[in-house]
Amino acid sequence: MIKIKNKIIGQNNKVFVIAEIGVNHCGKLNLAKKMVDQAIKCGADAVKFQTYTAQNLATTSTKKVNYQFNNTKKNETHYQMLKSLELSKKNHKELFNYCKKKNIIFLSTPYDEDSAKFLNQLGCAAFKTSSADIVDLNLHEYLAKSKKPVIISTGMSNLEEIKNCLKIYKKFKNNKIILLHCVSNYPCSLKSLNLKSITLLQNKFKFMVGYSDHSIGNKAAIASVALGAVLIEKHFTINRLLPGPDQKTSITPKELTKIIQDIHLTKKILGEYKKECQKEEIEMKKISRKSLTLNCNIYKNEKIKRNHLSLKRPGTGLLFFNIKKVLGKCAKRDLKKDYQLKLNDLKK
Repeated sequence: MIKIKNKIIGQNNKVFVIAEIGVNHCGKLNLAKKMVDQAIKCGADAVKFQTYTAQNLATTSTKKVNYQFNNTKKNETHYQMLKSLELSKKNHKELFNYCKKKNIIFLSTPYDEDSAKFLNQLGCAAFKTSSADIVDLNLHEYLAKSKKPVIISTGMSNLEEIKNCLKIYKKFKNNKIILLHCVSNYPCSLKSLNLKSITLLQNKFKFMVGYSDHSIGNKAAIASVALGAVLIEKHFTINRLLPGPDQKTSITPKELTKIIQDIHLTKKILGEYKKECQKEEIEMKKISRKSLTLNCNIYKNEKIKRNHLSLKRPGTGLLFFNIKKVLGKCAKRDLKKDYQLKLNDLKK
């Protein structure tokens, strides 16, 4: 169980839902605020942005991956794309305060140690790291030392890389970790999702696991909850026609509302790790179970034999497992056919 501000994340709690605004704000503060407002209306627990400076994140010769090339200006470099989507420190502060005022958790992904320090000073209650940075052990060392909760995305990684990352958190005794299963493609194909990795990560590393969903639709997110995901992250926009690399694979307010409803309904349906008679089953239990019933008249002092008994509804009398307490005992009084025996009808 991990607490982020006023929200508790754990198997016995509601699934924590992050609306990943990321860079869908197009570098515009007012648009970012509109997206925050819509995420709140949809019922998200947190909004998440990305904190970086293009100069510190990428060389000018870095190429775009295919989805970025297809969804942004063709004559724009990777570096120029990042620069156009960068949020200033001033805008970060205003967004942080805006989220605080609106009572939604502000999260952001730091892409380097300096960005993490800035977010820490800003007052962020938790950190979320990108899949690409699971091998940036310098960044993870700073986050581990912060002692704050850290949500670690595991896209593109293998078990050994995850293990090496988690060693740092163990070293600095920070166990406030949530691992996120993720497939780092936008969108990713259904055959690549491999949601059983959620169970694998739970069993292998003994941390809570969530799911960062880059697939189309809500089926994968629902299935992940059934596998024990405690947190769901989805890219979010208010208009897929806006410029930027992630808009086309992000969900809209109507879709986010639906996925949150489906996630919470799934959690409700899953229930708890126990098996017991439900309140709404009690009437059925009383009527449809069968009790030890006389199939002939029995007279006072007559011994009860097996051929005197059958099992009939309702189930309000003695159940079959009591038969040894009945056989060979004598009746205290005359008993009629179809009577359902009680122990105090018999002599000891």
